[in-house]
This record gives sequence, C-alpha cells and structure tokens, in this order.
Amino acid sequence: MKFKDFTLDKFQEDAIEAIEKNNSVVVSAPTGSGKTLIADYIIDKHRNDEKRIIYTAPIKALSNQKYKDFSEEYGADKVGLMTGDIVINPQAKVLIMTTEIYRNMVISKDSDIKNIAYVIFDEIHYINDIERGYVWEESIIYSEETVRFLCLSATIPNADEFSRWIQAIKNHDVKTITATKRNVPLQHLFYDYELGITTLDKIKAAVETPQYRDIVRKKRQQKEEIPVPNHLELIQELGTEKLPCLYFNFSRKACQIKAKELARKGLFERNPDIMRIFNKALEEAPPEVNRLASTKLLKETIVQGIAFHHAGLLPVIKGAVEDLFGQGNIRVLYTTETFAVGINMPAKTVCFDSLRKYDGWNFRNLNTKEYFQIAGRAGRRGIDTVGYVVSLIYRPTFRYNEIKEITAKDVEPIKSQFRLSINSVLNLIHLHTPKEIEHILRMSFFSYQKFGDEYAKVPTKVLLARYNNIVRQLKKYGYVTDGMLTAKGEFSSRIFADEISIGEIFATDLIQEIEEYQVLLTLAALVYEPRETNKFKKPFATDQVRILKNILHKNDILSKEKKFLNLDIMTTLIYPLYNGQNFFDLMELTNLLEGDLIRLFTQILDRIGQIKKATTDYKVINKLNNCRTIIEKALEGIYLV
Repeated sequence: MKFKDFTLDKFQEDAIEAIEKNNSVVVSAPTGSGKTLIADYIIDKHRNDEKRIIYTAPIKALSNQKYKDFSEEYGADKVGLMTGDIVINPQAKVLIMTTEIYRNMVISKDSDIKNIAYVIFDEIHYINDIERGYVWEESIIYSEETVRFLCLSATIPNADEFSRWIQAIKNHDVKTITATKRNVPLQHLFYDYELGITTLDKIKAAVETPQYRDIVRKKRQQKEEIPVPNHLELIQELGTEKLPCLYFNFSRKACQIKAKELARKGLFERNPDIMRIFNKALEEAPPEVNRLASTKLLKETIVQGIAFHHAGLLPVIKGAVEDLFGQGNIRVLYTTETFAVGINMPAKTVCFDSLRKYDGWNFRNLNTKEYFQIAGRAGRRGIDTVGYVVSLIYRPTFRYNEIKEITAKDVEPIKSQFRLSINSVLNLIHLHTPKEIEHILRMSFFSYQKFGDEYAKVPTKVLLARYNNIVRQLKKYGYVTDGMLTAKGEFSSRIFADEISIGEIFATDLIQEIEEYQVLLTLAALVYEPRETNKFKKPFATDQVRILKNILHKNDILSKEKKFLNLDIMTTLIYPLYNGQNFFDLMELTNLLEGDLIRLFTQILDRIGQIKKATTDYKVINKLNNCRTIIEKALEGIYLV
C-alpha cells in the first residue's frame, strides 16, 4: 500500500485498516519509524467532509512545528493553532493545540471543539509524566463517545492494557498496533577516557581489574582526581564518518559552553555559506537580536557547523538552527532533551553527556523511555544503515547493572498519574450530576490498572475521598454551596491554574481596586517559576506595590498565597514593561535567558485569556485587553502573539 508516495510498513497499513473501520488506534513504535504518517492519513481522509481533526502535542515547540507543516500541506485556511498565548483560526478544519488546551476545552465542554472525528495524541507516553500525566488521562475521559483517538507513542510494553482501558470507558473498538523493529538499527556504545568508544562489557572488565583498583586506591590516598571523559575527545574520535551528531545535555548552560569549547578546538573548517544562511534568517528580526550573548556565541560557532539549541533561546534563533541542521549544515548540535520530543531532526550519532538528570527534586538515572526517546534520534532513514548512540561513562560512578538496564531495551510501562485538581472538581459539579461524577471518577486509568475490567466496582469511599476533600475546601472558600457553584465558582471553573487566587481577585469586587500595572504584577507573581540561579536588579518600590500588598493582605485566602512573595522581584521587570520598555531593555535587568523571559510573558497572556473567557464584566475585560497590548508591544518582532 502507498500513501503520499511512501510505501507503507505493515504497522502503518494495519493502523489505516483500523481507522477505515472507525476504530480508535494506539500505535506503539520506535522513535523515527513513521508514526506521523498515520496522522497524515486521518487528516487526508477527512479533508473534504464536515468532521474536524484535533492534533495535540506535549510541548508548544512541537505544536508550532505541526502548525507550520500542516499549513504548508493543506493550506493556512484549513489549519488552526491554540497554545494558550496564541490563537489562530480556531474554527479550522484541523486544529493543532497543546494537550493541556484540549483538556481544558473538553472538560468545560467548550463549543469550539464540536463535530470532532479524531483526536490525535502525539507522544501519548507523556501520560507517564508525574506532573502532567493526568492531562492526557482526563483528555480521554472527558471526550465525547463519538470521538475516536489516534494515540502515537514510543515503544510501550503495556500498550494493550492502555487500549483495553479506552475501549472499556468509551464503548468502541480500540486496535493496538505494535512495531518493535527500527528502520535503522541502533548500536549502543560508551565512551571511556582510557578505552575510547567501546562496549559496556569492556568498560566493566577494565574497572574490575586489580591494576585499576590499585590506581584508584593510590589516587584517593594522594587526593588526586580520576580522569573525567571529555566531549571534545569523544567528538574527535567520532570522526567525520559518524557525523552529524546530536549531543544531549541536561543543562542549557552546558550546551553553550561545550559548543564554544568545540569551536575553539578548531576541528572543522569554516564555511562562510552557513553564516550567510544564518544572517539571512535573522534579517526580519529586530537588530538587537544580534547583540544578545547567545546570538554572538552562535555566530562564533556556527561558521564551523557547531551549534546549540534549548528552550532559553529566542524562537527565531531556534528556528534558524533547526533549518540549518535539517539542511545538513550542522556537524555537532549540543541540545537539551526538548529537541528529542517530536521534532523530526535525526542524526547519524546521538551522544549522552550523562545518563543521569535532575528532575526538579533530585538527581536520578534516566528511565528506559527517556533514554530511548533521545537515542531514537540516531540513524537517518534512507541514509544510514546504523544509528550510533554513545554515552559518556565516568568510572567512579560506573554501575554496570544500572546502565545495562537503561540501555538494553525500552521496558518502561505507562502508569496512571491521575489526580483531581480544583478545576476538575469545579467542572464536575458544574456540568454533572452526583451519579455522573461517581461514574466519571471510576473511569480513570488508575482504576483500570488496579481493578481491570472490574474498574466500575471501585469502592465509593476510596473513589470519593480526594473529591470530597476538595469539595469541603471549595465550600469553605465560597465556591460551592448546596451542591452548586456560586458565581465565583462558575468563574473559576474556566480558570485552569491558580483557580482560587485568580477567583479571589477577578471574580470579586477586589478587581475594582486594582489598576492595570497591579494586574500585570499580580499575574507575573503567580506564573513566575523561581530558581536559585535567577537574578534581578533592584526592584521598583512604588506606592502601587504597597497598596497592592495591602489589598491582598486583607483577603484571608490571598494573604496566605506564597506566590505573592514574588511581587517585589517581579517589579524589576513589570514596572519598566508597563512604562514602555522593550524586550531588550528588560533583558538588561535580569539574568533570565531570553526564552525564559518570553515564557514569563506568554504565561501571563495565557492567564489573561482564561480570565477574559471567564468574566462578563466589560470593565475587567477592557483592563485585561490593555494589559495584553502592553505585553504584545514588548514582544513585537520577537514572538508571534
């Protein structure tokens, strides 16, 4: 079978056969095997009928890429994009969005998502994510029974269980399609300071010799360091025959430092054509972009075909690097793991600087799914016969069995991360009867994994414990009374983060006391994500800040909100923003990377959009529109809003 000039693999044919029968489909296949072609088939199949297609992605970067790809394929008038801060053509035939946006719309029964044929969940294995996994679960639970799903995933051993769960709660056939063989096989190698690029077993043999143990003992006695493997030596050993290379770090700073170090090594010839392409990509960007430290550094490295890519860069810079890499102009790209999510940019070799990462709480080993998600970028279909994966090994922390477990096979099953949020409970009360609520709570993947086909018999006491705790809290705060939402509760049912704090400000008379600058400052404090390394210049202490603090302190709930401790810090950025300073002026006031500053502002825009949808007060809407205009002006030419 052929589709769009591609001869389909059997797993693709099987998936299409199931789609033709109007089944949902769960596709479990290695990274880079062509799962997206099945999504293309669904869009093509429904392009001329009345039905719509929703395509969801776990990150904005992938949503934006898919919007660009599908717009080129089907025409910009047929494709829409919704990512919180950006809304383009929301009534389009094909609507691309982050999974959170779909969940928020479907749980509140938003009228913009009617008449849906298929919802395509790209990277569905994100359901495993401790922080965000519940979003995918709720997206499926709250979808209409007439909707069908295409769930695309890297290899998951319990794909059948996942399919059976969807089939059980949605009352239609769900087909599991599994492919285990990669089009380009992977060779898993390791880099040791003494042995060079080698196998895991050879490193194990080396560290277990009596001679090596004697060396380690003597070095410890003399307080000498054990040699550390170096990325420069690894790249040099790869040689040109194993390039291009994606070199993964779990630190943005390390990406830039390593690119600089490799460029100074002078391993590669300079190519002026690359610089011309890069400069052309920046022609329409504000001239200040060229004065950013990250841009200056890229101009030093990229002429040798060396680059870096991470979420802290401006979109125009990331786009230019992606284009150059896609054109084959980049030999070595130092990048973070976000580059491994969905973006179809394979290389001949993938390198890991470490098989450990900081997950927000502590340092831990990668799990097999994280490893293979990244490793799967090695090997270009139709170009390479093998993809090389090379991990740096530091002998003092070498644990053979742990590394073998990570790199041998992707055996990580998906597990439910279901949890009830305040927003979930508000919408359950608002849109469902008590009997329906109990039924919906029984539908979680957690219930199915624990009780199997008997999931409907979960004890009511266990089922409702968390739900009832949240209801008691909502009653105490005045969001629920007599089993129904109050006006404040209805407002907050349309808010999907900081529901109570935003409700207390924007659904009460308190908003009448707050001016536009104070609105921006309040929202900035709520969305700001503090890090120990973040630095800001002197805050702007004004009467407006003092008055705002007094207003918030008078409210029993808001006075306990710890996020408002960020108010003073945020004045450093919000005061000059409000007074007309541009993006580059604001960059001078903090060490936040440009991408992080954009994220702060887009998160504020996202909250503004939610509040506008939730309120009917035209004065509040006018105030919010003015706040939005202030941010849009600052981001002009930097970020499409």
